[in-house]
Amino acid sequence: MFDGFELRTLSTPRGPVCARVGGSGPPLLVLHGYPQTHVMWRDTAPALAKYFTVVAADLPGYGESFKPIPADDHAPHSKRALARDLIAAMGDLGFERFAVAGHDRGGRVGYRMALDDPAVVSKLAVLDIVPTAEVWARMDRRSAYVYWHWVFLSQPSPLPERLISGDPDAFFEHHLGRLGLGRANDRYPAEVIAAYRAQLGDMQTLRCICEDYRAGATIDVQHDRAGGTIPCPVLALWGSRGALESFYGDVLAVWYGWADNLQGRAIDASHFLVEDDPDEVARELIEFFRGT
Repeated sequence: MFDGFELRTLSTPRGPVCARVGGSGPPLLVLHGYPQTHVMWRDTAPALAKYFTVVAADLPGYGESFKPIPADDHAPHSKRALARDLIAAMGDLGFERFAVAGHDRGGRVGYRMALDDPAVVSKLAVLDIVPTAEVWARMDRRSAYVYWHWVFLSQPSPLPERLISGDPDAFFEHHLGRLGLGRANDRYPAEVIAAYRAQLGDMQTLRCICEDYRAGATIDVQHDRAGGTIPCPVLALWGSRGALESFYGDVLAVWYGWADNLQGRAIDASHFLVEDDPDEVARELIEFFRGT
């Protein structure tokens, strides 16, 4: 995996960020979702690296990146705080302005970065998400049933951590398997699934995952409700076999009002579209980020 990429440890004020760096051309930061690591970009990054300097980073709290210390207000795990960490990590590579593509939790970090620091983000791609405040505002019985982990993982510590650590494999199968992770068997080597499972079995990482969702239920919503419009061009992609179209119908319509310059479409995939169909995702991202 990641042939031609260099494994780097990038310096930030709060701690080191682990990343794979490869390719040449304009810088492109790619971010993963839950419960993944930068490894989710393994089949897409080589295609992107033909046109961009690709930085595939582990979000703080995940993988081999530093683990923020939790606080009562969950601010250390807010998407604002994580965005600042990753801006610092890119700065350590000498990149002051760059494009961003983020899936799931990484997409939430990406759009917060574009809102808070518009001079930094040249273009933004958000994969299989709508803004966090929209998720909570539009949640109903049906979406709560499918997105139950949003409520469960955000419960006060240590309840979800203790329950998951009792049988992390059972939690993984019941929850993430149903969302589509690993369903396209030829796309998910055993060692990759094992690495994702391991995150739920590591108490320090598990606590950070829960803090990520606690921030998503509290301070992230506050930041979203403060307003603002993303000034850079935005591409929204989502899996047609995921939940977004079922919950929201016209996914782009949810994003209108959040972005001045918006485009996007569905891809025939589950929520985990980058791993389900890396070639199609790579084509879409290359066309978007190379376009004028």
